[in-house]
Amino acid sequence: MDALYAQRCYSCHGPGGRGDGPTAVNLPVQTPDFRETVQRKSNNQIRKLIAEGRGVMPAFEPALRPSEINDLLQMVRFLSREGRDLAWWEKYDTLVVAHCNIPWETVLGYDEPPEDKR
Repeated sequence: MDALYAQRCYSCHGPGGRGDGPTAVNLPVQTPDFRETVQRKSNNQIRKLIAEGRGVMPAFEPALRPSEINDLLQMVRFLSREGRDLAWWEKYDTLVVAHCNIPWETVLGYDEPPEDKR
């Protein structure tokens, strides 16, 4: 999960989600600090944003499996809640991966129901 974040997100969002990645300074708009923005979004909204992209952020759905998008969602939530840089999570990779493979939003009931696609 941390490797996936490093490959897909780190260059713009940086090690802790602050929007201070090495590529961020070259973008035409400021990269958001997702530590502030994700707290106002549901898991479904974040999954959709990762999958479909927005603005200069590319859509990752064609390149990533749904389980990988879910892993990125969990990584974003972890980095946002804890304010921890990616290097800190690497020490706990096994525990983080085990935690992220449990559908906590279903177990705890804090996710929104799936959007109706009619």
